[in-house]
Amino acid sequence: MAKTVYVAVSTDIVHGGHIALIKNAATLGDVIIGLFTDEAVASYKRYPLLDYNERKKIFEDLKEVKEIVPQTTLSFRENLLKYKPDYVVHGDNWKEGPLAPVRAEVVEVLKTYGGELVEFPYSRNPEYQKLDAYFRDQSSLPDIRRGKLKKLLAMKPIVTAMEAHSGLTGLIVEKTVVYEDGGARQFDAMWSSSLCDSTDKAKPDIELVDMTSRFQKIDEIMEVTTKPIIYDGDTGGKTEHFVYMVRTLERMGVSAVIIEDKTGLKKNSLFGTEVQQTQDTIENFCHKIQEGEKVKRTNDFMIIARCESLILEKGMDDALKRCRAYVEAGVDGIMIHSRKKDPAEIFEFCDEFRRTDPNTPIIVVPTSFNQCTTEELASHGINLAIYANQMMRAAFPAMQKTAEEILKNHRSAEVEGKLMPFKDIIRLIDELE
Repeated sequence: MAKTVYVAVSTDIVHGGHIALIKNAATLGDVIIGLFTDEAVASYKRYPLLDYNERKKIFEDLKEVKEIVPQTTLSFRENLLKYKPDYVVHGDNWKEGPLAPVRAEVVEVLKTYGGELVEFPYSRNPEYQKLDAYFRDQSSLPDIRRGKLKKLLAMKPIVTAMEAHSGLTGLIVEKTVVYEDGGARQFDAMWSSSLCDSTDKAKPDIELVDMTSRFQKIDEIMEVTTKPIIYDGDTGGKTEHFVYMVRTLERMGVSAVIIEDKTGLKKNSLFGTEVQQTQDTIENFCHKIQEGEKVKRTNDFMIIARCESLILEKGMDDALKRCRAYVEAGVDGIMIHSRKKDPAEIFEFCDEFRRTDPNTPIIVVPTSFNQCTTEELASHGINLAIYANQMMRAAFPAMQKTAEEILKNHRSAEVEGKLMPFKDIIRLIDELE
């Protein structure tokens, strides 16, 4: 009986290095390709340009491949225990770095039934690296990037977005990956916050920073990243202005805009009923949604309605009534907001909303009820969690403390150990080749 060889593959580009690895594997026995699903790929690297079925077709055409099976996580454990291959073949590039724990788990599992890990030298051909860079650039193009959020929402139990207010913070969101339990986690999308954009310019959060300025900030982030961007559109302004906003964001490649159902001078929701805030009528807000939907040129771009009823203490019935009306008006998602530390009212809303609407995406910003895990949010039918201002809030105290220490000590020696070396920051930044 022929021996079996397991080769895990995530790529959507097949070059000579991959072919050589598979041919080497075929000398050991029948090759089983463990093809990472789209969700598994998106958990630790860029979202694949080609979906699972398209990537599968590529490997079906290789005569060395006996079978193709889905690998649903970065961890090999489940598939190794299921298929018990005699060999696992991989490049030797995972001996060090973030994938080392995944390798260690593979070795551990193989020992349980007598399997063997075989590693071949990883191909570092500059031409292959250029090819990968080309595909990474392709995934940042507007027509490709725009639709990623909808695909992620359809694919994952819950999508996470982190606030980014500059090119550098965008790179942090883009490249931060945490490896745990044989798997990996990263943020799926970026949130362009009006609060953080205003704060970055030392301006009040009252829609004072104009759209042109905020669009320029998005352009800076998009130039160096590939993940989908969700735009905080505040109230959307006048309907005539909102349709312009939709058209421009869609053309830029932004994936979604979220607008709140308030009118007049916008005040931050964190203030709740402490300041004068006026909620729009259902009829007016639905009209704004419909006008925005009319000017969309693709189905990829999402208009999401943010309901402020719970913030303004209008009650659960009002929140549900409004959100159902917004869905009827054609909105692509609902954000329900609360400033209470107890998530009970958010969960009550989601549970009740899901009784009649199992499909419309629900979005929350768990800033006040920050004890909730993403798994707990997902269990109540929540599809997207936005961490809306943590990057900005983390940066400010660190910078303020550094400035105080330098003044206090008349030098910078005392703060040096707390600072990241600039060369490590520069490594985040990709150079054009």
